Amino acid sequence: MTLDRRLLLQSGLAGGAALLGLPAVAQAGWPSRSIRLVVPFAPGGSSEIVARATAAELTKTLGQTVYVENKPGGGGNIAMGEVARSDDQHTLILGHVGTLAVNPYIYDKLPYDPNKDFKPVTLLAKVPSLYVVHPDVPAKDLKEFVALVRKNPGRYNYGSAGNGSAGHLAMEYLKMAGNLFILHVPYRGTGPQLTDLLAGRLEAASVGAPAIMQFIKAGKLRCIATGSKERLAQLPDVPTVAEQGFPGFEMTQWYGLMAPASMANANLDKLASEAAKAIRASGSRERLSNDAAEAVGNTPAQFAAFIAQEQQRWKAVVARAKIKPD
Repeated sequence: MTLDRRLLLQSGLAGGAALLGLPAVAQAGWPSRSIRLVVPFAPGGSSEIVARATAAELTKTLGQTVYVENKPGGGGNIAMGEVARSDDQHTLILGHVGTLAVNPYIYDKLPYDPNKDFKPVTLLAKVPSLYVVHPDVPAKDLKEFVALVRKNPGRYNYGSAGNGSAGHLAMEYLKMAGNLFILHVPYRGTGPQLTDLLAGRLEAASVGAPAIMQFIKAGKLRCIATGSKERLAQLPDVPTVAEQGFPGFEMTQWYGLMAPASMANANLDKLASEAAKAIRASGSRERLSNDAAEAVGNTPAQFAAFIAQEQQRWKAVVARAKIKPD
């Protein structure tokens, strides 16, 4: 059989499988070209830092360029919907607490099913949420901020990267715990939100550590509490939320690598192995650690179990806080 005929038959079999809805066939020598890693949020947030650290290491080990493409909009739903329909074996997406564990419970209809349209690859990183205020806000810590808000209900506002974003959830979680009335101002991404926060047009926010650590260290923002279980080595003088009157409180963002359900299992296995090693590589760990993020890197089964656990957790929080997309 000639090479051309063999290639034609292989192409026909692959196309037939797609038409019949059969599982994708693993590609020999995968990946055979560049891989697109979609980040469903605007540039400038923790998601981009985690994605770029992962992409840089995967490029070294997979033998093909892994490039990051930001595609914000709709609380991450637009990008998730697009990637869910991809069957090119070379498109991935950065999964997130919002798109995988929260959006299913705040939107009446989604353009994707988080459990059926994607295959978990690996949990990449956990990022503690930091509670910060603009330096002009007269509160040195969370206790003083809570007292200030309670004394002036509705006077203060906080920003987030959008409805259903991790920052939105973190502040609503705090509002529930502290019985606070503070206004929410949603933005289209962490970057635009930080612009107004740094300028003093917003008074408070909860943001993933990697995106704001530099501003805290420079004195441009004041960190009044961390959402982590224990104090962070990078901010040893900042008490946790739990330490300041809210026992058991914890708020951590997380990011993981997801593949479309069409990804062939053999390709997924290779990707999962390399991605876990990539996020645990010294370069990735050092970069994330400097920004108080924790590199994880687990198996697809472990990540799937983690997502299921988080979905149950946030389903209850969303219902109790009555969080809506608009």
